[in-house]
Amino acid sequence: MIQDIAPHKLGNHYDPAAAPRPQDYVLYFEKGRVLLKSEPETQLPRVSDFAPESQLVYLFSVDDTQFFLLWEAPAALPAGTFSEVRSLRGSNLLAKELMFAVLTGKHLWDWYRDNRYCGRCGQPMKHSETERAMQCACGYTTYPRIMPAVIVGVKNGDSLLLTKYRTGFGHNALIAGFTEIGETAEETVAREVMEEAGIRVKNITYYKSQPWGIANDLLMGFYCELDGPAEITMDPNELKYAAWVKREDIVLQPDDFSLTNEMMMRFKTGQER
Repeated sequence: MIQDIAPHKLGNHYDPAAAPRPQDYVLYFEKGRVLLKSEPETQLPRVSDFAPESQLVYLFSVDDTQFFLLWEAPAALPAGTFSEVRSLRGSNLLAKELMFAVLTGKHLWDWYRDNRYCGRCGQPMKHSETERAMQCACGYTTYPRIMPAVIVGVKNGDSLLLTKYRTGFGHNALIAGFTEIGETAEETVAREVMEEAGIRVKNITYYKSQPWGIANDLLMGFYCELDGPAEITMDPNELKYAAWVKREDIVLQPDDFSLTNEMMMRFKTGQER
């Protein structure tokens, strides 16, 4: 999956005193796109590409390399192009550890962008000097938001319920959805399967989780079994395809980034038990 970057290691401990070094990377996002340099090859810009007075916020490290967020756009950006973060998936333009850094950085950028002003009193927020948080003079403190969501592998004997989204990602997927307030993850599984496919499930079993910066969520994977009639009533507002597919007929996604693909692969090869 995208976070499996060994032997590289993500260090996400917040360090407000971290000093930018010329070789460290800088992430700059604009409308869902990230700035990339194209000379001599596609890569992320480094601190040395920006003016000394640039406002940089420490994000995390990968091994010994630090990553910073460009807080305010300078008058002139380094030569390069903006690429849609979603389109970078599977493009092989960046090494896997850098792609994971971009997705994680986007998650943090979305949170920073949405909390420049206090949600209680409207005053400008300031960066905490001790932890990753935004603080207001009124006393309000906010921390990075992580939205819980589920990925569901619904089993019916030797068949798995596969779906395709109505819009966006065009490859095979599984039932998915966000957890609502007051709801357990297991209740989310049952509700989402009923809403999107019109079927009931039982024996809901947790498999694995995955951070997914594209949507600012933490994905929790579950397998479960059909409980009752197998007839699918698809929600056409969410999906354009939903069907029971035999193990040997499952077509996987074109990359190994997602928890969804790993769960489909494990079922296809009989390892989901």
